[in-house]
Amino acid sequence: MTYEQTLDWLFHQLASFQRVGPSAYKDNLDNITEICLRLGNPQEKFKCIHVAGTNGKGSVSHLLASVLQEEGYKVGLYTSPHLKDFRERIKINGIEISEDKVVEFVGNHMDDFMDIGLSFFEMTTVMAFSIFSQYNVDIAIIETGLGGRLDATNIILPELSVITNVSLDHQSILGDDVEKIAEEKAGIIKQGIPVVLGKSTSIVRSVIQVKAEKMHSKLSQSYPLVSFPSGLMGDCQKENTATVSQSIEEMRLLGWKISSQSLKKGLINVLYNTGLRGRWEQISSFPKVICDTGHNIHAFNSILHQLENSSYKNLWMVLGFVQDKDINTLFAILPKHAKYIFCQADIPRAMDLDFIDNLATEYSINSTLVKNPANALIKAKNLAHPEDLIFVGGSTFVVANVI
Repeated sequence: MTYEQTLDWLFHQLASFQRVGPSAYKDNLDNITEICLRLGNPQEKFKCIHVAGTNGKGSVSHLLASVLQEEGYKVGLYTSPHLKDFRERIKINGIEISEDKVVEFVGNHMDDFMDIGLSFFEMTTVMAFSIFSQYNVDIAIIETGLGGRLDATNIILPELSVITNVSLDHQSILGDDVEKIAEEKAGIIKQGIPVVLGKSTSIVRSVIQVKAEKMHSKLSQSYPLVSFPSGLMGDCQKENTATVSQSIEEMRLLGWKISSQSLKKGLINVLYNTGLRGRWEQISSFPKVICDTGHNIHAFNSILHQLENSSYKNLWMVLGFVQDKDINTLFAILPKHAKYIFCQADIPRAMDLDFIDNLATEYSINSTLVKNPANALIKAKNLAHPEDLIFVGGSTFVVANVI
């Protein structure tokens, strides 16, 4: 198969949570355990850091990778979802794996995938493990996909576990309150392996502390009031860089050589070193257009706070959502003075535009509907004044359509 044919097979034959939602979620580790066993347990052949959390885990993963790259380590990075190309999910020293490597891996193991009944995420996880093992990385940063306890990545034994924060998201799968979700995230804590916790509420800290004590794991917490400049512009990145700094300190205590200079340069050079995109990213000027992949109420509170502190003549919001989000809570906090264009990403999981339109009417939000996100942005730019600000977000898939 060609690369395009391989991706087509993956997206249509293997269930993907990003595309179809909860029906793709597996509530056990049987499949990933079996496929890794068949491939010689590649996850046991490299050192790693495991990163979970509701928000910020992608940024933290990229920041950690960047810092370790600056120190000279060969660093694997596994994150999800991708924005433009599947290969963004698996990188070594910031370089995406080759198209040929994807085709080769899928071709060699397609029968196993179908025999076991792997999900899309389980397949990408074992691909990352195999490639990191094959290329002998010094260390890999492994981001969970969803939750922690039952996430396909949770068969690794890391040097360090990192939980960025915990808030409401994916309640239909992870639990209907923060305490239950925290218990799922805490599932990545392994016996005797230190864990770093980002900025958290007392409820979350209590849950994580109980699990850490049970596993005899040292727990340390970051201090977001300390300033760590980075190449990421969003206000929430202050929390993320503090979490990274504390994580690096814990790695030093484990014997890893990581200089203060590498920490500073890694934080600043993260975009160049890892290719991270979609985090408060400005994609054009006059009018200024900002994209951000934040997609739950915790993330949107941070986004709206930053918008309040931005300068503009008029604010435009180009937004689209997926079906399992608490959109009522979100609509209740959206600024009434903004001009709205709602759109719908081209995935089965996307929230229907008519439903969004009815909800907008219920919340007295005047809006325009343009189905395609890229066309919605074009419309906003055509209507906007050069001194206006256009924000694009609500879903990773909306951002992916416009950058």
